[in-house]
Amino acid sequence: MKGTAPRRNPLLEELKSVHNMLKRDLAAVRKLADAAAGGAPAREVRSGLNRLKTNGPLFQLRVNCLSYCQVVHRHHHNEDEALFPAVVRAAPQLKGTVAKLKADHRLVEDMLYEVEGAARQLGGNDAAPRRKLVTALRALSDHLLEHLAYEETQLGPVLANWKSWPGRR
Repeated sequence: MKGTAPRRNPLLEELKSVHNMLKRDLAAVRKLADAAAGGAPAREVRSGLNRLKTNGPLFQLRVNCLSYCQVVHRHHHNEDEALFPAVVRAAPQLKGTVAKLKADHRLVEDMLYEVEGAARQLGGNDAAPRRKLVTALRALSDHLLEHLAYEETQLGPVLANWKSWPGRR
């Protein structure tokens, strides 16, 4: 029908919502890491952390990085265990795409471990852990943004036809 708005799909919107949260938080943590690595005054870093409802610059940067990494780990685990098998059952032609996404999750997992390791080393005045964290966050950011976009593009048409998530009624 002419003039009819496209049908909204809450499942695809939920996936995109989680992805958008991951992107937003990654950008905030990366910005703080860049500021800390660049020698920003402590009050400037604290101000950014306060906007994230935190305090204590390096400690909270560490906590935020570690928390963020755990969210991504859980999200990818849930996709691997529940979403991807259901996608392959619904659209067997996407088996290769799902295999690529799962392999990409392993790469992202390695990058998350790099971020976590660097975040755990934060503290004191040593600049090396800060540089390591910035490098790890930049690599994660670049790769994860590409991964999220690919996943949404490839799985979107299948999810758009679903009425519920796998395992839910």
